[in-house]
Amino acid sequence: MNKTLLSILKILSKENKVIGSKEIAKRLKMYGVNLSERTVRYHLKILDEKGFTKVFGKEGRVITERGRKELETVSTVEKVGFIINKIESLSYLSDFDLDSMKGKIILNISYIPKNKLKRAVKILETVFNSEYIMSSRILLTDKDTENIIVPENNICIGTVCSVTLNAILLKHRIPVVSRFGGVLEIRDGQPYRFSALISYDGTSLDPLEIFIRGKMTDVIGAIKNGYGRVLASFREIPIVCLDKVKEVYERMKKRSLGGILMFGEPNQPLLDIPVGIDRLGIIVVGGLNPIAALEESNIQTYTSAISTLYEYSSLVEFLEVTRSRVNANYNYSS
Repeated sequence: MNKTLLSILKILSKENKVIGSKEIAKRLKMYGVNLSERTVRYHLKILDEKGFTKVFGKEGRVITERGRKELETVSTVEKVGFIINKIESLSYLSDFDLDSMKGKIILNISYIPKNKLKRAVKILETVFNSEYIMSSRILLTDKDTENIIVPENNICIGTVCSVTLNAILLKHRIPVVSRFGGVLEIRDGQPYRFSALISYDGTSLDPLEIFIRGKMTDVIGAIKNGYGRVLASFREIPIVCLDKVKEVYERMKKRSLGGILMFGEPNQPLLDIPVGIDRLGIIVVGGLNPIAALEESNIQTYTSAISTLYEYSSLVEFLEVTRSRVNANYNYSS
């Protein structure tokens, strides 16, 4: 599967309609591939023969299910760095305004069976009363939304992703470098060290999803006893931005948004992790800590981290969920 064939499959996979060779040739330029319509048609015939695309007369092609599976497997190596690119793209696309508390933030999406909801809410309450969350707000619904489809007999749990911090700082002209996702060991209620780290620019999967699946966390222990392992990430900011970052962060905390556990010293390692020249490290809680706590309690979840942009004002305070009866409508989105 060469770059051209892979790029064509990517283009077709993003559409739910038939696309012709002319449009494909135009879009290929976004992937650094410049081909004539005739050459595109030649490559499409190869994909047809492999069963990866289906012809619809002169109108064009659609990708087949076999083509989608091939795209998922064959491009694993190419996907290295996919997560960091997603972080940067969604940070830019977020339009959340800290003053009005409106606009789209980045949301993690998880699903649990409906019959586990009441127990899940009790567990989530423990986490939402701790410092290991990004926001006091949550999405909890069994209804489809514009960009979220909820499977039958499931509940969707949306938690604010820590990448939202990047987005907020970016809107204040503060660049953030996301370096690692990790498992942070907590001792005496304080961050002690990272017991595991995965570089964002060296993976095709979200590191925090990997750690949850690997049962490597003890969020409940960290909250109840001050000893445990939580999800967190390591990021860098320029030294010249430090005062501005702290100013913005104080405003965030007053609005029930948080996330930063530690600030490092300029040009000094933070928890033994070195930083670049004229930079300092910050440790940010993982937005998936509530979900990790569910997994620790044997409530199986299906999770997609850094999943989608979502209107922040449509989320509800978790306190409202605990005050309400978890009843048949299951809908706690505004």
